[in-house]
Amino acid sequence: MSRRDPIVRPGVQSAGTISRRLRLGLIRRLPFFYGWMIVGCAVCSNVARQAAAVATLSVFIVPMTHEFGWSRTGVSGAVSFGALLGALAAPFAGPLFDRHGSRALLVGSAVVVSACSVALAGTQSLLWFYAAFGLSRMMFSTPFDVGTTSAVAKWFVRRRARAMAFLSMSGSMGLALIPFLAQLVIAAHGWRAGWLTLAAVVIVIGVLPQWLLLVRQPEDVGVTPDGELAGAGEANGGSRAAAAGEAAYTRAEAMATPALWLMMAYTLLVFPVQAGLSLHQAPHLVARGLSPTIAATIVSAFAIAAAAGSLLVGAIGDRAPARATLCASAVLMALGAAAMRAVDGPLLGFAAAIAFGAGVGGILTMLPVAWANYFGRAHFGAIRGITLPAQVGGQALGPLIAGVLHDATGNYGAGFAVFALLSVLAAIVAVFARPPRW
Repeated sequence: MSRRDPIVRPGVQSAGTISRRLRLGLIRRLPFFYGWMIVGCAVCSNVARQAAAVATLSVFIVPMTHEFGWSRTGVSGAVSFGALLGALAAPFAGPLFDRHGSRALLVGSAVVVSACSVALAGTQSLLWFYAAFGLSRMMFSTPFDVGTTSAVAKWFVRRRARAMAFLSMSGSMGLALIPFLAQLVIAAHGWRAGWLTLAAVVIVIGVLPQWLLLVRQPEDVGVTPDGELAGAGEANGGSRAAAAGEAAYTRAEAMATPALWLMMAYTLLVFPVQAGLSLHQAPHLVARGLSPTIAATIVSAFAIAAAAGSLLVGAIGDRAPARATLCASAVLMALGAAAMRAVDGPLLGFAAAIAFGAGVGGILTMLPVAWANYFGRAHFGAIRGITLPAQVGGQALGPLIAGVLHDATGNYGAGFAVFALLSVLAAIVAVFARPPRW
């Protein structure tokens, strides 16, 4: 396939039994760009995927280990098992989103997570728990990540950072809502009812909107990214964006560019910090003399700062170079890690959490934007599929780094110093990660 081939093949239809002509007429009559409806569907999927989040599992750990007598290490292993499955599946899942779009695959992923939640409600053994949660976590790690970012990236170019910011912020919303809902049900009806409730929630918000409303890409309904109407020929087979010089690298072509490997290095450096400091900040704050209530409040400030960071970066990310915002985000994370290491009271704790959270919001928003800006929409899923294992691997490595160094030294000082160093290295790498020439 030539690099200049159009993004859309003639005759492709992507909304099931609804005819393309009817969809085109309806979408053109809408008072807003249909891409924002796609963002809404992706946001719903991003909230639904939190049923398999570590934060959600955390509210089930005490009642389940109390009933079965499992160790915390045994339960935690299911998270690593699922991440490993996700990393192995990513290179194969990515191209599917390019060929078939996000609609069917996101719906299928939500159905699997819902079924796994039902299975978890019936857990009777650790092996059963590993099978059910591991599969659910695999969906969280790969299909949901690639599917949601791919759906948004294909509908936006000029306003891509702004659209991706809403998607990034929805992850924080889901982490605030889903574990809280699960805890309410567990307190009233037990942990098995908690899993069943999550299964129902995932179906409602992770299947219905996507099945009814998701469309693969704007050219399928006669518009171009960001809402311009396409000409007659472009609506069927062409792409104004591609004609205007939008990059459309294949996976093999992207792998031949220094930019891809620099971006992967950035990913591998920054995500251990994101996961490791996120997980261990609360026990570190308590160990530094803060009360559990203050520590929990600081963690909440981190989550709020991450959401605010997503919106701020989204507002400037469409005008600033992606590598500049990625560099700034890594610097904020470095400052947050260094300040968290030196915490001696609530004030510095809040400052550290806000800096770190803003940096995390920045990377979660701008990394998908950078992949799409650098390599184009045509093979976004395939390219994300080969780069996602670096993110998943980094997220698995970070908590381990902090945990091992804590056990060796008796505190988190060495681990957080490593996180600050990794963030500085990531900022340096970002400076050199220039877009490839198309």
